[in-house]
Amino acid sequence: MILERLSILNYKNIGQADLYFSPQINCFIGKNGMGKTNLLDAIYYLSFCRSYNNPIDSQNISHDADVSLVQGWYEKEGKQEEVFCGLKRKQKKQFKRNKKEYERYSDHIGQMPLVMISPSDSELISGGSDERRRFVDMVLSQFDKEYLQSLIKYNKALQQRNAMLKAPHQIDATLLELWDDQLIQEGKSIYQKRSEFIERFTPTFQKFYDFVCSSNEIVELTYHSHFEDENFADLLKSKLDKDRILGYTSVGIHKDDLEMQINSYPVKRVGSQGQNKTYVIALKLAQFSFLRQVSQTTPLLLLDDIFDKLDASRVEQIVKLVLDDEDFGQIFITDTNRGHLDSILSQTSGNYRLFEVDKGNISER
Repeated sequence: MILERLSILNYKNIGQADLYFSPQINCFIGKNGMGKTNLLDAIYYLSFCRSYNNPIDSQNISHDADVSLVQGWYEKEGKQEEVFCGLKRKQKKQFKRNKKEYERYSDHIGQMPLVMISPSDSELISGGSDERRRFVDMVLSQFDKEYLQSLIKYNKALQQRNAMLKAPHQIDATLLELWDDQLIQEGKSIYQKRSEFIERFTPTFQKFYDFVCSSNEIVELTYHSHFEDENFADLLKSKLDKDRILGYTSVGIHKDDLEMQINSYPVKRVGSQGQNKTYVIALKLAQFSFLRQVSQTTPLLLLDDIFDKLDASRVEQIVKLVLDDEDFGQIFITDTNRGHLDSILSQTSGNYRLFEVDKGNISER
């Protein structure tokens, strides 16, 4: 899949841009805070109907504007695709594919597969379990519609159950049983699919880590869930009194975690800054490879300032991987260091475009 053209109006600090891209390498150079990440975020928005780092739509509109538009023209499997997003303050956003508006945003997820690697991905290691669940959910939702629908149904049931727990009046036992049954049914499906994914995904992750790091370290992903050992229906009932005091459901698939390890030790404790960054980059490259295999479509790959705090050998390995491996298609790279980008471009066959980003203005060089 190729993003041929991108049009932006009033998205974050980008006032207006109309850009045509190379089908291979697209590089964006500029100082920090100039809008490079915002540009990649606009591309991300067209795949996921939301920003990578800010879920509040109104905050993605330029401060002095009331409307924001992002539009992309793609080539996918020999066909032309157009995706449009319109944001307007205090109104529901418009999201269209080939001029047809979606009734549910979830129907669009997976249509334009994409993987973004960003400095904020360090939260996968240092952040809470919700960050790691979101990573797994993002991979699975792009190719498994049943998983995405189970996740949506589970979260709706969880929201309703939590509202009951917070209410001051007596709980309706019949209604509670209804929400519990839905949590159990959808949670079981989510648990099985997450478990299967981790088992299939880990060898691919190890392969990419070995290539980038050139070491004999073993990386592991261990999935922890309340659905593992216990009868979840009994567990849910046993926690009811506690949940009423807390005002929320304390057990379930929404509490799952993914333990990340190197040589059987938690990477967040033993990993150096470089190791942690390598770990996350390998994780995301494995995500790209996995998505490509299961979706039969080559995702877009967005690399946002990933070379900072990596030694030269690891940078060289990453560049070699994404440029030499024919499995990688169209790539978007941002960096503040012109030397990094020159090194990358010197290894290409010439099919690239280089852009400069300065205070939200984007110009081709």
